[in-house]
This record gives sequence, structure tokens and C-alpha cells, in this order.
Amino acid sequence: MATIPLINLGLSFLPVFLVLTIMFRWSLSIKDGLVALARMLIQLLIIGYALNWIFAVDTPLIILSLLAVMLIVACSIALRPIKDKQLHSYSNALAAIALGGGLTLGFIIVWVLESQPWYKPDTIIPLAGMVFASAMNTVSICGERFSMELNHTSCVETAKKQAFQAGLIPLFNTLLAVGLVTLPGMMTGQIFSGVSPLIAVRYQIVVMCMLTGAAGISAAIFLQLSANRVQGKQEAQPNKQ
Repeated sequence: MATIPLINLGLSFLPVFLVLTIMFRWSLSIKDGLVALARMLIQLLIIGYALNWIFAVDTPLIILSLLAVMLIVACSIALRPIKDKQLHSYSNALAAIALGGGLTLGFIIVWVLESQPWYKPDTIIPLAGMVFASAMNTVSICGERFSMELNHTSCVETAKKQAFQAGLIPLFNTLLAVGLVTLPGMMTGQIFSGVSPLIAVRYQIVVMCMLTGAAGISAAIFLQLSANRVQGKQEAQPNKQ
């Protein structure tokens, strides 16, 4: 694949600047957009250099340490939209993404892709990034919706189910659109690299199943833990009275 010249790379920022300009003209705060854009640029530059070193390392401890950092960051970002988050919210999100995302990732790496060794950096790190990001986004949607539903109903089970259903909407929309509306990044990248579209499709199917499963399982675990916490508080209140 041809290298993108720096001047062309700079041109890719124009659509984003257009969005920020619209926000400014509509008297909306562009601070979050600027911070997100700057963080994206800095983080990708850093990880680009770091991955050159990580891919050359054949040590599972370093790979697991990197995955742990990715997991912790994903957990903190997932809770960003939730206003009344507490310490247990972080532990719930961490447990949910670690179990739902981690177990799904491990299953795909060991049983589906049969990667040897399992900690092969150029396989597990990109896949882990996709898995944790998908779980993070779904947990974030479910967590925010769960908090909102609790403000309108005293039934925790109803709030849990409504939140889970809302969190699954982007996942199912993506499954419905793939191949018709969108060609996902992994498939597009493989095609650009000269891989047969039929082979790229196989990998993309694996990725879509992996992301949907990891995100859905993580969201279900998070909501169940959160619901148990709320129900425990509701049961404790009459006893105090």
C-alpha cells in the first residue's frame, strides 16, 4: 500500500475542521472536539512508535500489561457520560469489559484464529483494541440509559432491559449495514493490501461476531451488576426505616 504524503495527511483534517466550524457557528462548545482531536493525534503518533517496539518483543508479560492498560482506559472512558458514577461503577465496568471482552478475545485468538503463540502482538493487540472499544461503547450507552431509565421507573428489571435493548441498537445496525452500506476497516485494509475479497470477508465475519459478542456480553454483565447494586440499596432502605 502506498505511503500517504504528509501534505495529504493534513488534508484529511479538513472535514473534521468543517464539523468544528459548524459547532462554533451554532454557538456550541468546540472544546471537547478539539481535545478529542488533539488526543487522537498524539495517541496515534505515540502508539505508532510504540508498536514498532512491541511487535518486536516476544514476551507475554509485556503484552498482558499493555492489554491491562487498554482495559483500564476503556473502563474510564465508558463511564464518561454517566453523571452519578461512583467507585462501584468503575469496578462494574472493569469486570464487565474484562469478562465479556477478555473471554471473547481469548476464544477467538485460541479457537478460531488458532494464533501461535496466543500472545502474538500483531494479532492480539489490534483485535483487543477493537474488542475493548466495542465493549466500551456499548457499556457506555447502556450505563447512561440505565441511569436515565431509573429516573422514570422504580422497576430495576425494566430499566435494565430497556438499557440493554438500547445498547444493542448500534451493534445490530452495524450487522445490518455491513456489506451493503459499509465495508468495515479490517476488510478494506486487507483488500487494499491485495488480499482476496473472499478471504477478507471470512476475517470480517469473525471480527463482526467477535465485536457483537464481546459488546453484548460486557453490557449484560455491567447492567446485571448495576441492577444488583440498585436492588440491594432498595431492599436496605426499608430495613433502615
